[in-house]
Amino acid sequence: MKKLAAGNWKMNGTTSALTEVQALLAAHPAPACEMLLCPPATLIAQMATAASGSGLLVGGQDCHPKASGAHTGDISATMLKDAGASHVILGHSERRADHGETDALVRAKAVAAMAAGLVAVVCIGETEAERDAGKTLAVIGGQLDGSLPAGATAATLVVAYEPVWAIGTGRTPTLAEIGEVHAFLRDRLRGLIGDEAAAVRLLYGGSVKPSNAAEIFAVPHVDGALVGGASLKAADFGAIVAALSA
Repeated sequence: MKKLAAGNWKMNGTTSALTEVQALLAAHPAPACEMLLCPPATLIAQMATAASGSGLLVGGQDCHPKASGAHTGDISATMLKDAGASHVILGHSERRADHGETDALVRAKAVAAMAAGLVAVVCIGETEAERDAGKTLAVIGGQLDGSLPAGATAATLVVAYEPVWAIGTGRTPTLAEIGEVHAFLRDRLRGLIGDEAAAVRLLYGGSVKPSNAAEIFAVPHVDGALVGGASLKAADFGAIVAALSA
């Protein structure tokens, strides 16, 4: 399987930020890994146009479980697809915390995403209190069980492990801790979707940066990264792409 470098711009970026996309494509016209950027919804169509003919994939940061309807301010998976997206991030810890998203809601969104032809990037991760209490595997196992729809395949699903306490803090788990979680996820996936589990990309996220990317990507079952702040600048994200392509 090809490794995946995914960038989550979160609530950052206006039209002027698309110059970073142009710089990224100029520096990495044919990387050995897949590149995915998930900008705010306002930039998806423009970024998809900028990425046309390149290897850059574009995704959304969330979608509604319904395809259309009276849901003011929400965006459906069908709309994301129409705007040029191929992927959508679902269940990010910031959505779970800020909007009270449950595993059941994330699963419903994943069903909608897959029905619309999008790849669902399902996020899971434990808080610092949960890790300190020794509950990491129980928490992420429960999130995985509850968030994945039946029928998910390696072609329709990416799983991103992001320890909540590492996002944007500069802190990261040890390589052994990352390895333990990713091996656990691979095994858990096998119980959920069978043989497909071997080919599902498992991404690590949480303060991934150029200085630590290579050593994280050397950990077994780490098939790429979901990057936050470092994806906003072509130089930073490009260094992560290069590390994943090595």
